[in-house]
Amino acid sequence: PDGRLIPLNSIATIVDSVEPRTLNRFQQLNSVKISGVYQGTVDQGLKFLEENAAELMPAGFVLDYTGESRQLRKEGGSKAFIQTFLLALVMCFLVLAAQFNSFRDPLIIIFGAAPLAIFGASIFTFLKIPAPGVEGLTTGWTTTFNIYTQVGLVTLVGLIAKNGILIVEFANALQRQGLAKLEAVHQASLTRLRPILMTTAATIFGHFPLTLVTGAGAEARNSIGLVLVGGLSIGTVFTLFVVPVIYYLIAAEHTGKTVQAVSMDDLPQTKA
Repeated sequence: PDGRLIPLNSIATIVDSVEPRTLNRFQQLNSVKISGVYQGTVDQGLKFLEENAAELMPAGFVLDYTGESRQLRKEGGSKAFIQTFLLALVMCFLVLAAQFNSFRDPLIIIFGAAPLAIFGASIFTFLKIPAPGVEGLTTGWTTTFNIYTQVGLVTLVGLIAKNGILIVEFANALQRQGLAKLEAVHQASLTRLRPILMTTAATIFGHFPLTLVTGAGAEARNSIGLVLVGGLSIGTVFTLFVVPVIYYLIAAEHTGKTVQAVSMDDLPQTKA
């Protein structure tokens, strides 16, 4: 008052304390960022984190994710992928059943091609030599089970089914011409070998540049490329041997089933 100075301690108390220089916020809430490396798939790591966080975090705290983890949780984890993958198999089966007018032939194509292609794609998805986190020969040629890997696996079902379609369709045609089932599938495999290899090679070389991409968005492109290239390469090799065997075991006999057109004049006439 009256323009005089007064001591600061008469109106305030000074206390020395330590405070963070910056406050992290996420979705307009105070946050603590946790980063880590899990020796497994991203989905397994998130499940491990969520199980432990439910036991350790006090009430009022929530978990949220960024980057690949957020994308996996928002767009679906393993359960959503399994549902999508099964739906893709069902749609493929229904389309093939309508094309071949049979329920056996689609089973030959799906079970003779899809599992082998998934196996080939899984090698590049999960294999790390000599161990996760350790540099090895395949470190640069592996990926994780992420949303892009899932897209590649669903796409792979349709691409690999083409090989089985070529063999089964031609074998059925040869049976209708009078060949036995074993001879028909043998001849169909030999005749369709070149088209299968040519179309597969074109698809593989078309997707191979995705495995070499670097920079922004490289992980997404690499994941799709590795799944498609690995699945088509290994799946095609085994499909050439497995599809003929399954065809011989469960395919229907088409010999002698050729339908002949009948004229109305050839039908017996009845008198009124």
